[in-house]
Amino acid sequence: MDKNIISDLDNFLEEDKQRMSTMVDQLQFRDSLRMYNSLVERCFKECVNTFYRKSLTKQEETCVLRCAQKFLRLSMQVGLRFSDLNQGASTTDKGTESKLEGLQEVIN
Repeated sequence: MDKNIISDLDNFLEEDKQRMSTMVDQLQFRDSLRMYNSLVERCFKECVNTFYRKSLTKQEETCVLRCAQKFLRLSMQVGLRFSDLNQGASTTDKGTESKLEGLQEVIN
């Protein structure tokens, strides 16, 4: 987070800080639910083909597991890239283009 933003938070009343913290928590929770729902929908559409049984076939189970692992690994890599970019932006802008290209490679 930008140091100017952090120092600006010190000027808020404690009540306002608490409200902002609650709002941030709610946004993070909402984003977590969106990511989970996206994961479930994507892997279900990709892996579940038959509805003859109540449970998944072994092949569908393996596909769902692999799909979830890929999705979470990609999410982690993107998060790390954004973290690197954020750190680089706060210290220097040198090398930002190469980091953006690396992020684009991960996404594609």
